[in-house]
Amino acid sequence: MTDTTRRAVVFGAGGAGLAAVLTACAAYGQPTGEAAVDAAADAAEEPPAEESQAAPKKKKEPKALAETADIPAGEGAIFDKQKVVVTQPVEGEFKAFTATCTHAGCTVAEVVGGTINCPCHGSKFRIEDGSVAEGPATEPLAEKKITVSGGKIRLG
Repeated sequence: MTDTTRRAVVFGAGGAGLAAVLTACAAYGQPTGEAAVDAAADAAEEPPAEESQAAPKKKKEPKALAETADIPAGEGAIFDKQKVVVTQPVEGEFKAFTATCTHAGCTVAEVVGGTINCPCHGSKFRIEDGSVAEGPATEPLAEKKITVSGGKIRLG
């Protein structure tokens, strides 16, 4: 008989354990049995992704800022969360500008008497084009792109 050392026993047991772990990991997440056969059959029946006849996904419209009826002609509304102000200088014509004053970076606070007014230093901007009506600001409010359809006003 051969002498079996403790080192040989430990080595043999460790190797067997390692083999079991590696075998288990190799199959992890892969279907087995009938599920494997079903998955293989499904994969064989599906056309490649580029040949798929799936309908193109519709682009989701951004959430409406407001209804057109919410902004009377000659006035406007400020949307703090979006940092935008929307105006209706004349009936049916909507404009949008950044709500950040170009003088000191404050958020404008009101739209009154045909101007967008900043509370920090008194700057006023025209609702028609965002240009400076009264300083200390010297630069106009940047225009923002909006879409108006179906009685809704959306950014973008």
